[in-house]
Amino acid sequence: MAPNVAPQIQEDSELIRTDGDGIARLTLNRPTAGNSLSTGLMALLQGELDNIRSDKNVRVVVIAATGRLFCAGHDLKEIRANPSRAAYESLFRQCSAMMTSIVTMPQPVIARVHGLATAAGCQLVASCDLAVGSTSARFCTPGVDIGLFCSTPMVALSRNVSRKAAMEMLLTGQEINSQSAEKFGLINRAVADDALDSTVDDFCHRIAEKSPLTLAIGKEAFYRQLEMGLEEAYDYASQVMTENMLARDAEEGIDAFLQKRPPVWQGK
Repeated sequence: MAPNVAPQIQEDSELIRTDGDGIARLTLNRPTAGNSLSTGLMALLQGELDNIRSDKNVRVVVIAATGRLFCAGHDLKEIRANPSRAAYESLFRQCSAMMTSIVTMPQPVIARVHGLATAAGCQLVASCDLAVGSTSARFCTPGVDIGLFCSTPMVALSRNVSRKAAMEMLLTGQEINSQSAEKFGLINRAVADDALDSTVDDFCHRIAEKSPLTLAIGKEAFYRQLEMGLEEAYDYASQVMTENMLARDAEEGIDAFLQKRPPVWQGK
């Protein structure tokens, strides 16, 4: 069961933030528009991600949504209302920066997915560190159906699933269910609708128990080493582990393990 939390953003806003137990929950709240990523909603989401980045009280972030859909991608009506090169460049620059913020922020980010996650909505799921999808969840990158290849969603998608799986989704535009998404590696768990919250909460609480410093070090290192060659990755990871070993939290964690007691993290 989700913990009792107090709203940080008005409930009639396009984005709702609630905090509790070291968890910040960001809920997309444009249900009548399929929670599509308008420039306004992306600006709100970017603002909260920026705030959370330096918030020592937040250990883990959940991105969820209201209504029937998780996220219908970009707001096509908004896009067609301003069909100029400058507007398109600004939109995709804004979206790319927001997705990158999820990857580069120190706290782990979990997608709680119900209903459809399509195009940039699928990109949002793929950009999160972990993802849980309910039985009702569906995923697709259907830009090819409307003459617009999902090139920016492709960046996140291809960094999560195999090349063949990514190309299948990108070339056909077909929806896949949560079981296939789990098999492809797009999500971590495919669960029954009534188990969605408890599964997300379990991930949250397990992560929130860990040293936030260690999580931040590990998350950054994980993504950086992925872009390196094997030898460079090992050299880099060895340096990271050396610095990590010198941190007070590592000393505390090892001492606590040897002394058979819970660790007391200091974040340094």
